[in-house]
Amino acid sequence: MSTRRDIFFTINNAPKRAFVPLDMSALTLIRDELGLTGTKYGCGEGECGACTIQVDGVAVNACLMFAVDCDGRSLTTIEGIAGSARGARLRDALVTHGGVQCGFCTPGIVVQAAALLAENPHPTSDEIRRGIEGNLCRCTGYVKIVEAIAAAASE
Repeated sequence: MSTRRDIFFTINNAPKRAFVPLDMSALTLIRDELGLTGTKYGCGEGECGACTIQVDGVAVNACLMFAVDCDGRSLTTIEGIAGSARGARLRDALVTHGGVQCGFCTPGIVVQAAALLAENPHPTSDEIRRGIEGNLCRCTGYVKIVEAIAAAASE
């Protein structure tokens, strides 16, 4: 039995093929094999949200997903969101509202917020808080982040 598998997937709207070990995480595939380093390694346990990506439009922790499970799926990373209108609105709002300090958590928060706004274009503050509760930020607290996401939603 082979310990590797050929997979085909789309990442940031680009078709890709990879020959991956069965035990490789999607995070390792994205960062180390594809060079998309905006997706961060934080805790490796699905607790911090630094590795948040979208899989078929749903926000997931890439550290908890096997690369082989990307087969046939559509993945979106911060690099894919950054070039979109929603990504630009979120970026600008986070800067304007002071929702960025060290920036380590920012890619995961933007990916999570983009998924939230795609599902609910006009969330309340409570819905935003629930929507980003899996993303940890040690610098800003969450008030400014929630205000920024609400501002991006209202644009």
